[in-house]
Amino acid sequence: MFIFLGIVAGLLAAVPVGPVNIFVISQTLKRDSLHGLMAGLTAVTLDVSFCFIALAGFFKIKVGLPPHSLSYLKAVAAVIILLLARKLVRDSRTFEIPQDRDKIPAATPKPILGVILLYLSNPTLYMFWIAVAGAVTGFLHSRLEGWTAVAFAASVGIGSFGWYISLVRFVSRRQHKIKAVTFRRLLFYLGLMLAAFAIVILGTALFDLL
Repeated sequence: MFIFLGIVAGLLAAVPVGPVNIFVISQTLKRDSLHGLMAGLTAVTLDVSFCFIALAGFFKIKVGLPPHSLSYLKAVAAVIILLLARKLVRDSRTFEIPQDRDKIPAATPKPILGVILLYLSNPTLYMFWIAVAGAVTGFLHSRLEGWTAVAFAASVGIGSFGWYISLVRFVSRRQHKIKAVTFRRLLFYLGLMLAAFAIVILGTALFDLL
């Protein structure tokens, strides 16, 4: 039963449209499916890690955080997302589809670094996995420890991986049918969506501080 619950939790963490999904899509569009998959696998790894840490109870350290620390963390997240949005909007003005595979840029760790920044600066993810750990413990009437915690976290990875690989395949299969001008528009609107998320996050951070 807890394996099924883990897969569902992984899907719930991955499926909602947000900065990470938009970043995965943009990497697939701008470069190729490999870079989109790199971003997705990084997200999966972090989902599994956060889930296991929450089950292990390490998030109890949050009690010792100074006042308004989560608000400041939200503000940092908003700045990072705004920078990514700015990069997408700038790329939308100059992006060209490579005519030859040899002209496609070499693999880069940027997708991995981008997802790590998005995750580490997003306090809502910590809250989500704390809630998941509490909900699963209450539902099963027992605490997941040891190998059961590892198995649950791994099942979270299965659900999360299933979503991201499906997303990358969906985008990459339609990539060659899209004209350059359409690519640029997509990158522009993805940038605007990221900027909108950043503004909302920054607004909630300011509201918490008032």
